[in-house]
Amino acid sequence: MRHLVIMVKEPRPGRVKTRLGREIGMTTAAWWFRHQVRRLLHELDDPRWQLTLAVAPDIAGLQSRVWPSHLPRIPQGRGDLGQRMARVMHVMPPGPVCVIGADIPGLRAHHIARAFTALGSHDAVFGPADDGGYWLTGLKRNAPPPPGLYQNVRWSSSDALADSVTSLGTSNVALIDTLRDVDTLADLKALTTHS
Repeated sequence: MRHLVIMVKEPRPGRVKTRLGREIGMTTAAWWFRHQVRRLLHELDDPRWQLTLAVAPDIAGLQSRVWPSHLPRIPQGRGDLGQRMARVMHVMPPGPVCVIGADIPGLRAHHIARAFTALGSHDAVFGPADDGGYWLTGLKRNAPPPPGLYQNVRWSSSDALADSVTSLGTSNVALIDTLRDVDTLADLKALTTHS
């Protein structure tokens, strides 16, 4: 069984998209995020994989009425992004797992299908972002994940992807489509320019 996990936070002003919020206002940024996630869930609720939400904060996210009630939820837990993603990789049922963020407006179901296809012949897959980070990480999980998975990664930097690939040791890694996430007003403007 293929598993797609979307990392989401409660869309509350000042708690999500804070870099964007400093430029357009926290309420507007939270509104954008909520509607972006709604569109993304509609796009990616697909029979080819089991869609699960990894929610934060843990208790509020598990009980939230914001997200569709038919989707299973797991808590993200504590730690930096790498620790939370590694936790997801360890707690999901057997089978390939891809983990994505929720702030990628250009993401479509065919991108996810391409990632799972890549895991057929690779141990791991990443969907690069144009800022040196990534919008997707996935593991075949035919063996336990490396002990240093997503450790020593310089998050929110142009080195995040390279550091994450390094954390996989000798794993055979595939790269798929480069997409843009939205962290700033410039990212938002670039999306409307390229649409």
